[in-house]
Order: sequence, then structure tokens, then C-alpha cells
Amino acid sequence: MAAIYPFRAWRYNPSLVRLDDVVTQPYDKITPAMQQAYYQRSPYNLVRIILGLPELFDAPSGETVYERAARDFSAWRDQGILMQEKDPCVFAYAERFKVPGTEDVKERRGFIALGKLYDYAEQVVFRHEHTLSAPKSDRLNLLKATRAHFGQIFMLYSDPARSIEKLLYDDAGVPDAEVIDEYGILHRLWRISDPATIRLLVTAMDDKKLIIADGHHRYETALNYSREHAPTIPANGEYSTSQLPQPSCPEAAAMMTFINMDSDGLVILPTHRVVHSLSSFDPAAFVRNAKTYFSVEPLPTAATSAYIENLHAEQGTAFVAVTRSGAFLLRAWPEVTAAALAHQPEPLRKLDLSCLHAIVLDKLLGLDAEKVREQTNIRYLRDAAEAVDLVRRGEADITFLTNPVTMEQLREVAFAGSVMPQKSTDFYPKLLSGLTIYALD
Repeated sequence: MAAIYPFRAWRYNPSLVRLDDVVTQPYDKITPAMQQAYYQRSPYNLVRIILGLPELFDAPSGETVYERAARDFSAWRDQGILMQEKDPCVFAYAERFKVPGTEDVKERRGFIALGKLYDYAEQVVFRHEHTLSAPKSDRLNLLKATRAHFGQIFMLYSDPARSIEKLLYDDAGVPDAEVIDEYGILHRLWRISDPATIRLLVTAMDDKKLIIADGHHRYETALNYSREHAPTIPANGEYSTSQLPQPSCPEAAAMMTFINMDSDGLVILPTHRVVHSLSSFDPAAFVRNAKTYFSVEPLPTAATSAYIENLHAEQGTAFVAVTRSGAFLLRAWPEVTAAALAHQPEPLRKLDLSCLHAIVLDKLLGLDAEKVREQTNIRYLRDAAEAVDLVRRGEADITFLTNPVTMEQLREVAFAGSVMPQKSTDFYPKLLSGLTIYALD
């Protein structure tokens, strides 16, 4: 089952840089404004490696962003900006945060280690969404140039008794590093090098199956890269009382953060759909056609939070559609929508988003799977108010507000070998990049 390994991580040297100035959000969550801000924060900010700005480089003619990233990474190690741990370690990693839209404060606890890369067919690691070729090509170019992993793949495992959290956190003490990010989230890191504790952790994870929460593109990139160097990756290595397990070769593993899917600190937020630039969109015609599949209830003009409250109260498949002519609560007619979704695997038929994509986007708006995949007419936003405002400002045709996917639904879909529609889950908060780095050589 799931093989994990300690590793000699590269970490920022606190005597030369402030951690607050150099860590970043994951590469795919960095907006252009954030990218510029990171550049200005420090000459050693990790964004210069994971998401470089070519126009800001004073680089030799013809040098790519990936080559520059490799050059910076090498220079930072040589200069002592980055320092390598003397001993193989794992790292307890906790995030304390306020749940968006509420006053609830939670703490999500996990650990950073290397994880063996498994083909999906081995049924140890499970995905829950499709990937696209362009992001994988970009991440592969960076991996080949730098031969390093700078962010962690977010993995879920099941441990109802929370024995692993107790092992790592009961005597955690003062953290080795902590930083508050731009969203006010407190990130704390504890270095664990005790061989006995690491062996207990390796044993505890040995019977686990894993679900990729975030990082599908990076996982598949790392897996494909590993095949070039280790076509046959053996099972978890043997270890003695004096030696800790290691991957069969450096490329056979990637850096991962492992989180207990049974923890109450795990939060999944909804991702709302904003449809724009349709050749001809008539709100009245949309409402008429929607009545074939849904009961349609007009909602009074109100703050977006009121629409979300309406949605949260629903037990069956439902979502709120907001047009320039008004907002509407769409409740699925179970018999009609079930027939329309009959071709999909049973776990997917239970998802609100399957209904939204297969019926509303495809049948009512003419956005087939390819158009959705290429995002020609659709945007995905976490902020419901922003999604609604785009319609009210005339920058979008219609917005669909949705309820979040539950952990139970995600588990059922993933372990059944199915995949959800794009952008079905938004795990909050994200894992910071730059807390630890795994160099392959």
C-alpha cells in the first residue's frame, strides 16, 4: 500500500531570509498581481523558480524560464540561502485558519514526507479529477530543468482513530518554523528526525490508500518523469533498526503532504461556475427550457449570502442561477435528471455538479465537454459575490452558485475509479510552497 519515506529536505536559511518573504501559494493559485508582489518581496522568493516572469530576467540570450529557475536554485544552494537537513526527516505541518464566510476557526494537521509514485491501476493512489496537457508540460519542463519538487502534492488518507496525528502532535512542542500568509492563515512546521517515530509512521501508513486532493497535474508529471528513470519501481524498501526506508531511486517518489480525511479540520469549499461570451443568451428562454429538468423558483433581489443560505437549505440536487433578469433556485426533478445522467457511473449521478455540467451546461447552454475543458466560455470562482457581480456588471451571461462536494462524496467517487467534473473541489487552505524542497540530486 502507501509507502512513505523521510528525506533530507532543503529549507530556507532563517539567518539570511525571512520565511514570510520567500514562501508562496501553490503555482496554480498565484495571480499575476500576486506574482508581481512576490517578486518585490525578496530576490529569493520561490516564485522566481516556480513561476518566473521572463520579462524581468536579466538573462543570457535564449535562456528559458526553466533554465533560469535551475540556475537560481543552484545559486541559492551554493550561497547558503537554502540549506539541507543533515538527517532524513518528516515534518508535522499544521494550518490554523478561519473558515471563509464564518467565524469558525479550525486547524488542519498533517505531515510532509516523500510518497512513492504509483500508477492509478495499482489502486493505491486515486484521483478525483481529469488533468490537462498544458499544465503537465509546464511542470515537466520545470522538473527536468531543476530536478526538484518545490511544492507538496496534497494527499488524503483515512485514520478514524487519528492515531497518526497523535503520534506526531501529542509532544510537538515549539514549532521549528511558522509563517502567516496573505490570507491570515498560520502555518507551523515541526521537524521530526527520530528514527523510532519515523518507523512508526511508515508502518502506520503502510495499509493506507490515498486520494489526491490537490496536485493532480504535478502527481502525473512526477509519475511520468519517474518512468523515464525507473521503469519498474519495486515495492516499499526493506529497512533495519539502523536504516530508514528510502525510495528505489530519487525519481520514484515526490514530496507530499498527507492529511487525514476523517479530521474535522478538513474543509472543502464550493467552486462556482461563471458562464460568459455566449453567442446568444436569453435569460427568459433559459428559464423556460430549464423547467424541463428543474422546478424554477424566482428569488428576490438580495445579497449573495442570502442566495447561498437558500442553497444550503436544500436537501436534493439544487443550485442558484443568477442572470441579469434575476436569480432563480433550480431544484432537480429526480426522475427526469436521473434519466439524463443514466450513462454516468452511479457515484457521479449523486453529485450536484454532474447534473449542472451534463444538463445545464451541455444541454441548455450548448457547452459540451470539450468547451468546458478548454474553458472557452466558463470561469471558476471561489468567491460567490464576485461571481454574481460579474453578471450584474454585464461581464458574464449567467452564474451558477453551488453547494460544496462533501468528503463522503469525494471518497465514494475516487475509490470507485471515477472522476468528477473539473474544479469540483476547493480544499481550504492551500499548502504553502517553499516550506520544504526535495532535490533529486
